[in-house]
Amino acid sequence: MLTQSAPAALWLLIFSTPVALYVAWSDLKAMRIPNLAVLALVAVYAVVGALTLPFVDWAWSWLHLVVVLVIGFVLSLTGGFGAGDAKFAAAMAPFIALGDVRSFLVLLCAVSIAALVVHRVMRVIPAIRRATPDWASWERREFPYGLALGPALIFYLALASMHGS
Repeated sequence: MLTQSAPAALWLLIFSTPVALYVAWSDLKAMRIPNLAVLALVAVYAVVGALTLPFVDWAWSWLHLVVVLVIGFVLSLTGGFGAGDAKFAAAMAPFIALGDVRSFLVLLCAVSIAALVVHRVMRVIPAIRRATPDWASWERREFPYGLALGPALIFYLALASMHGS
């Protein structure tokens, strides 16, 4: 069972979904996650989280952002992760309740595998390529991880809004 507050998760879902979908699209199209999208997600959590979560939970969850940013920065330096992916993952981190980290990581793994498979299949379909001829992710060897990160946040918040405490 997820520990995130169901009402808070619903409000966070409503306001973060447009940002998460934009990140997935932007990473597909340009292989980059704009800093403005990262800042928008942080702003959503700052405002909506403050209004819907207990203050202590909301305040401590900012530590999640710092921890994930440091880990992402190290992974980015080693070439294992894009800088935009690291920043967006850090912006997502406060949304995940500490008690849900394991469940979220399992969800992220599943969404990542599904996103990779869907991306690789879609990029070899001629009709898709004709409809999106300027998308950088079709040509690059790297995987646009925003395609997994954005939906993973959406799925987590959707599940938490239905099953949270």
